[in-house]
Amino acid sequence: MRMTIKQLEVFVAVAQEGSVQAASQRLHLTQSATSMALADLERQLECRIFDRVGRRIQINDTGRLLLPQALDVISRCEDMERLALDEHSAGGLLRLGASLTLGSYLIPALMGQHLLRQRAQKLSLEVGNSRHIIDQLLKFQIDIAFIEGYCHDPEIEVIPWRDDELVIFAAPSHPLAQKEEVSLVDLAAADWILREPGSGTREVFDHLVLGHLGHLHLAMELSHTEAIRCIIETGYGISCLSRLSVASALHSGHLVELKTPLTHLQRQFLILVHRRKYRGQRLQEFLDACMNFSISHPFLREGLHPIL
Repeated sequence: MRMTIKQLEVFVAVAQEGSVQAASQRLHLTQSATSMALADLERQLECRIFDRVGRRIQINDTGRLLLPQALDVISRCEDMERLALDEHSAGGLLRLGASLTLGSYLIPALMGQHLLRQRAQKLSLEVGNSRHIIDQLLKFQIDIAFIEGYCHDPEIEVIPWRDDELVIFAAPSHPLAQKEEVSLVDLAAADWILREPGSGTREVFDHLVLGHLGHLHLAMELSHTEAIRCIIETGYGISCLSRLSVASALHSGHLVELKTPLTHLQRQFLILVHRRKYRGQRLQEFLDACMNFSISHPFLREGLHPIL
């Protein structure tokens, strides 16, 4: 068998882009060259990995079975290139992915601290909801991930990192902010503005809070914590987010934490690494930096502790 890396790159691009035309544009190849590489790979494998219906092409069950292996091979080849580069340079790119809360409030500080020690290092950061970040890690499109929800995929190693706390909050002008203690009935009747399904915060909220309420009035779902905070500050609705994302607003008095029967809304921030990802020196050094990360900002430090 004489498969080439180029053939595997074509296979992955067509599978991810959903068409030969889009894959050829991504790889800077002609459509005929892309089609030929794909046909050659199928001849080498002696099986079809895509179903063709007219001009449409769709990955089949065999292709889906082989795709993770192709991604792994390409990733290892990229690692070889990076390792070779590192022999001549202390730099090299490490690709990070983070869910929105972490990517907005914590990981940039971690990156800054690491770059002060490893000035030749190059880092990139992709921010999205937890579901998207896990998907990117499974596709080897990022090297390490940070999420705030849950991950049960057997392909991924989960490393507990920091403890976090969810806070139920409102504007000082909201009627519930005037109550000494807010009941579960009050919470169920309130207008809630929450993160979207697929976010780690929403997943933890549904697990820790929704089960106690049975039902609630969902007024709005938004994909950005800052947008939620800004709406709540107007006096409309209540929400539940990481203390990390609202600590400054709570300290300034723009928001107030509601006293409810729901205490200990704890969760963990997690570090994720693909089990088949080669852990070179660059990745291991960054993992070590994560474990030694110290938070200097008082608002970020509040309620956020390393897991011992």
